Amino acid sequence: MLSVTDLTKTYPSTEGPVDVLRAVSLAVNGGESVALTGESGSGKSTLLHLIGGLDRPDSGEIRLMGQEISALGDAARARLRRDRVGLVFQQFNLVPSLTVAQNIALQARLAGRVDTRWIADLTERLGLAGLGARYPEQLSGGQQQRVAIGRTLANRPALILADEPTGNLDEETGDAVLSLMLGLAQTTGAALIMATHSQRLAQRFSRRIHVRRGRLEAA
Repeated sequence: MLSVTDLTKTYPSTEGPVDVLRAVSLAVNGGESVALTGESGSGKSTLLHLIGGLDRPDSGEIRLMGQEISALGDAARARLRRDRVGLVFQQFNLVPSLTVAQNIALQARLAGRVDTRWIADLTERLGLAGLGARYPEQLSGGQQQRVAIGRTLANRPALILADEPTGNLDEETGDAVLSLMLGLAQTTGAALIMATHSQRLAQRFSRRIHVRRGRLEAA
């Protein structure tokens, strides 16, 4: 479903170019859950951003469901994120002027794929039933992250990319949020790739990959 081949990415610095990713290759099947572990600056977030089309690689190829996305322009990559890729970050990035229900449905409406039954079921599974009329500022951190997950899954993306989504949550809430993500990804058949510093959380994924100095190692 996802194929990454010989991906490289370099960023400039005051001391010269920094090789963030070095000839990275990765294949992920639909329905598979993959945890990316590694120290800060190892390249985890950069890899997720490239796969999600938030940035372009210097070289290498990324294919999602057979489509090469590594060379797409900005508009085409934005459409890809809208239609096929779900992004969950440590920051919730909810729209403060929209209600919970409106935030959850936002991505699906942009993609033109609103399934009211699925959104209602998703809202129930996320423990947000009865909170649809509230605004983000009226929710706890865990509730806001569940809204962000609901928004990501509302249009049934083929690939979910999560960058430290439990980093701002306490351990109990983080465990609950991860359980929801793993369960819902399995329900929809989506592949899930998550960057995390937690070895404990990483053990719950079907595959674990360690990122060290821009290279991938089996964990």
